[in-house]
Amino acid sequence: MAESSGIPESPTRRGVVAAAGGVGLAAVLTACGSGSSSHSSDDAAGSSSASPAPSGGAGSSSPAAGGGGGGTPLAKTSEIPVGGGKIFAAQKVVVTQPSSGQFKAFSAVCTHQGCTVAKVSDGQIICPCHGSAFHVADGSVAKGPATTALPAKNVTVSGDEVTLA
Repeated sequence: MAESSGIPESPTRRGVVAAAGGVGLAAVLTACGSGSSSHSSDDAAGSSSASPAPSGGAGSSSPAAGGGGGGTPLAKTSEIPVGGGKIFAAQKVVVTQPSSGQFKAFSAVCTHQGCTVAKVSDGQIICPCHGSAFHVADGSVAKGPATTALPAKNVTVSGDEVTLA
């Protein structure tokens, strides 16, 4: 291209765009690859009640389940209403108490377009962005446009404290 005049060639626009795209793609792949691969949105669509059970923590709420102590304390059990729940935005988790003494936890990130759910009301976890709703008992979709259940999170109850595992 240019003669060897000692002045470095300036990069072409195409080269700059290609390099930026490669960096962006690497960041996306890194972010996507570091998450859990066991929660495929296609797999969870029809089997939301089967998915949380094997994890052990989301459905396990007996005081004996709190054997470690290495988790993040979230709330006192009295702060989680029966038939409702509480959202912990900083941890991106919602903890519910479907029936007395039974505590569950789910991601607070809506599976429709990634908004954070805003409230728990009438047995449902509600997303403010497009109106999706999820059941407090198992995180399954109660109302679309979301088609995939909220992923279960592990919580333990020790005494009167709910801890994110």
